[in-house]
Amino acid sequence: MTGFLLLMLAVCSCTSDESYTYGSWVRRSDLDGVARAQACSFTIGDKGYICAGNTGKKLLKDLWEYDINGNYWTQCASMPDEAPERMDATAFAVNGKGYITTGAIKTEPYYLNDTWEYNPDTNSWKQKDDFAGSIRYGATSFTIKNYGYAGTGYDDNYLKDFYRFNPDAASGQQWEIVNGYGGQKRLFASNFVIDDVAYLCCGTNNGGNIEDFWKFDGTTWTRLRDIANTSDEDYDDDYYIMRSNAVTFVIDGRGYITLGTTSSSYRSDYWIYYPETDLWSGKSDDDFTAFEGTTRSKAVSFSTGTRGFVLTGTNGYYFDDVWELLPYEIEEVD
Repeated sequence: MTGFLLLMLAVCSCTSDESYTYGSWVRRSDLDGVARAQACSFTIGDKGYICAGNTGKKLLKDLWEYDINGNYWTQCASMPDEAPERMDATAFAVNGKGYITTGAIKTEPYYLNDTWEYNPDTNSWKQKDDFAGSIRYGATSFTIKNYGYAGTGYDDNYLKDFYRFNPDAASGQQWEIVNGYGGQKRLFASNFVIDDVAYLCCGTNNGGNIEDFWKFDGTTWTRLRDIANTSDEDYDDDYYIMRSNAVTFVIDGRGYITLGTTSSSYRSDYWIYYPETDLWSGKSDDDFTAFEGTTRSKAVSFSTGTRGFVLTGTNGYYFDDVWELLPYEIEEVD
């Protein structure tokens, strides 16, 4: 909380006729590849990777590496010939390698369940076991310790199943079902991981935005406070967090969520989650600086644990810009 205490002191030291918001969005080096939405991403160390996606005219399977410290891009090996171009896939990283699974294509059967491993040391791809659930798109995934997890999405039915991926298991044994999740089915959900605990929220089900919020420690799912209309005798929220196709990242043990869509609009606000209290900051009274690029959905993010980035996406126009949130900065409001 130290950074935010300093922010509050800085704001209080200003004269009464000045107004400030928390956080500053800084534009970084644009993606060298073509503008896109519905891509997937993962982070390994100080490198962020974006793969596949939709340009509005065609699907992609190229892979690009972003050097977070150097602020530059390098094109990597595209997914191999056997791997279809795709959109709305999901990706995660385990033990220094990236994994991409599921997604959608434009021809029958329309959905995918293949899984591919990218090794940055050799700049090469290897096929792994197919995802153990149904073919689908719009799934979500995360990493806890030495395992990847993927689930939810859509296969002509909204889904709520989850599966654990062990990249070191023998062929035919790499995916296994994970039981115990009692939440709603959802498409285009969001998640972030803090101290080896995954937090799952948002998404859409039958055209409506989802309120329930869960955490998972690799063994047990636990329901947390809803992200809307939550109150008790000690607490009354002013949340407006619900959305789909949002992006998330983690900075200094806090989860951040931004962008995405509700049923009526593109969102530009951002919210911060504090796991020790199960509470969020980012009220709709404009305390926090709204995203300073063009509002959008279907973007991706990179997260190192100390820095968070948002890139690409669409609002009908397709984007290739990259933005970093500096949460401890303050901005004067004109």
